[in-house]
Amino acid sequence: MVIDEIKLLMDDYEDQMKKTIEALETDLRTVRAGRANPHVLDPITVSYYGVPTPIKQIANVQIPEAKLLVITPWDSSMLKEIERALQASDIGINPINDGRCIRLVFPALTEERRRELTRDVSRKGENTKVSIRHIRREANDLFKSMGKDKLIPEDLSFKLCDEVQELTDQYIANVDSTVEKKNQELMEI
Repeated sequence: MVIDEIKLLMDDYEDQMKKTIEALETDLRTVRAGRANPHVLDPITVSYYGVPTPIKQIANVQIPEAKLLVITPWDSSMLKEIERALQASDIGINPINDGRCIRLVFPALTEERRRELTRDVSRKGENTKVSIRHIRREANDLFKSMGKDKLIPEDLSFKLCDEVQELTDQYIANVDSTVEKKNQELMEI
């Protein structure tokens, strides 16, 4: 019985760490790397009949060229709303409205901007590591208290803490590789 509960707890802590990594990856997709990426539109919503709606749900988003994103709304009356939302967002690109679609031309990133973005990506990676370490601390506290309260043998408590540490090291390495890959992508010219 206790072994099954411990297995469930370990699975739960691993799931929390996986979700933390997934959140980082989702967040890094929105970082602009000098080429057209439809994920930069993910956080932007447009008022569609009074309801905040993601652009992808009201328009077709295409990438005809490496530095060009074309947004074609299914309802042409939404062009102005989409344009307003893009101008109000922090993506740093001016939309070009030609009456049928909106074009976003991604300018080449300057060296200074690239370095700024790599610092931002590194900061996001560090925040993710802190979250993973918080999950580790929570797990260790639980297993240590279970050992002290004699719910499980104390040597099993130490073994579980070691397993949580191995899991933490694995996910921290995953964060490091994800951040490094994104930073390399940003520094490409």
